[in-house]
Amino acid sequence: MSHTSQSPSKFALLGHDFLLITVMAVLAGCGLIYEYLLSHYAGRVLGSVESAIYAMIGTMIVAMGVGAFLARWFKDAFTAFAWLESLVALVGMSCILVIASVIAVSYSLPHIFSDIFNLPADTVLNGYVFQKLQDGSRFLPYVFGFFLGLLIGMEIPLIARIRQHVYGRFLENNAGTIYGADYIGAGIGAAIWVSIMLSMPIMQAAAWTALFNIIAGLIFLWRYHQHVRFAKLLLVCHIALLVLFAFVLMLGSNWMKDLSNVLYKDKVIYSQATKYQHIVLTERLSRNQPEPITDLYLNGRLQFSSVDEQIYHAMLVYPAMWASNRHDRVLIIGGGDGLALRDVWRWPVKEVTLIDLDAQLLNLFGHQDSDYQPPEEIQQRLTKLNQASMSDPRADIRVADAFLEVEALLAAGKQFDTILIDLPDPNHPDLNKLYSDYFYNHVRQLLAADGAMAVQSTSPYHAKKAFLSIAKTVKAAGFSYVEQYQQNIPSFGQWGWTIATVAGKPASARIKTANALPVSSRWISKDYLLASFIFPNHYFEQINEIEVNRLGSGTLYDYYRQAWQVETELYKN
Repeated sequence: MSHTSQSPSKFALLGHDFLLITVMAVLAGCGLIYEYLLSHYAGRVLGSVESAIYAMIGTMIVAMGVGAFLARWFKDAFTAFAWLESLVALVGMSCILVIASVIAVSYSLPHIFSDIFNLPADTVLNGYVFQKLQDGSRFLPYVFGFFLGLLIGMEIPLIARIRQHVYGRFLENNAGTIYGADYIGAGIGAAIWVSIMLSMPIMQAAAWTALFNIIAGLIFLWRYHQHVRFAKLLLVCHIALLVLFAFVLMLGSNWMKDLSNVLYKDKVIYSQATKYQHIVLTERLSRNQPEPITDLYLNGRLQFSSVDEQIYHAMLVYPAMWASNRHDRVLIIGGGDGLALRDVWRWPVKEVTLIDLDAQLLNLFGHQDSDYQPPEEIQQRLTKLNQASMSDPRADIRVADAFLEVEALLAAGKQFDTILIDLPDPNHPDLNKLYSDYFYNHVRQLLAADGAMAVQSTSPYHAKKAFLSIAKTVKAAGFSYVEQYQQNIPSFGQWGWTIATVAGKPASARIKTANALPVSSRWISKDYLLASFIFPNHYFEQINEIEVNRLGSGTLYDYYRQAWQVETELYKN
């Protein structure tokens, strides 16, 4: 395109600048949100949330650098930029849906072949080809992340050239101005992600982000259509993108729910992203169970199955309660499903304080203190399971970060006869601090001298070093007697707990000298419980090599991640 002989006025240049800088800021915000969306989804698909997020961000940054180099290949900056934005909106809005579809197909193939060849229902096809297809499909987020990063990386060089074209001369501060808009836009995008989109269904978040992308593209096209080749075709493409936006916004979440069914062995009956985690409930029918079996997954990891959760919660609650001299006041850290609380109410308790971070999870299980209202039939099913434990007037439910709330309890002079720590496994650095010596030291100060504390401590079989580190960390926090015990939970395999006291006798000795269990239990008896303290010969021979999980060290998180990265997958099949 030839330049006009007359230079644009200062007022016109300011108008161009405002439009171009605003468009750049909007696109930067959209680009960052796309990066977070893919990182978030990659964490769900690949299993290790922290590693997946860092790897995705690194992948996209490298791709953006490559894209910045490739931008020089396009001679017509106006046309390249206009088409680039429509492509970014298309990929950003649809990539997660495409990834989920490919993953669903790869996981469905074994079942399809089983039906074709009429194989027995309990036969699982997991040969080399099927395994490679599943592994490859689960890395698709990185492929799309690289491609999207490539496109985003072209934006700054192209819009810098457009700005110089508008001014008709070389601009000394061109790069600084464009990068300034990019950084500010990215910061606004990050704020929108954290405050709004993190708790939205992922397809709705992708659709709304793409809408801003499309609007920015339309504004650019409207202002500079005379410089853009095939402008009318591009306008049609934007209209098609708006139609796609409407479909994805209305139907995308349902599509994702249907595709997620394939990733779980059972039917998904509830799926919700909260500020802190992704909650999934599944259902399956069994001839041996009078009611459907309900499983809870947080960030893709199984938290409980209604068919055997009673074993887990009995093993968490009963030993510590039995080893405590009194049961007036109990503290539960975590346990947002209310199942440990349900078992605590079977004892002569006056007051229970429960601390959990996620208000939506608590609300799902019957705590009526949130604006979010889950489906009534889902809440009824879950409150029946936990016997409406959170509705008991003796319950003091606190929606708070336990790391900070424990300090608040100390400042208030609180003390508890029994403390139960029912947190998810230390699979994220944010959880690692709640397994630290610093945290356990504060918890110890809340425990009565004749009380006991129990901590869920992951698998002593699959994550042995992590299991041992928890006990060693509790000991380093000042507890006098620290023991560990284990039991088989069919849904999990071998599982372990840590129990500690601050004075008198170890918990096992207290239980051994006590009379019969004061509260009846379907699973627990004195002999059954004492047997769980017995481990194989030489099990603890590496204890001297195990490190204490100091606050900020990440020791336990590293032990856990190394142990489980091969042993487990995010979605259990």
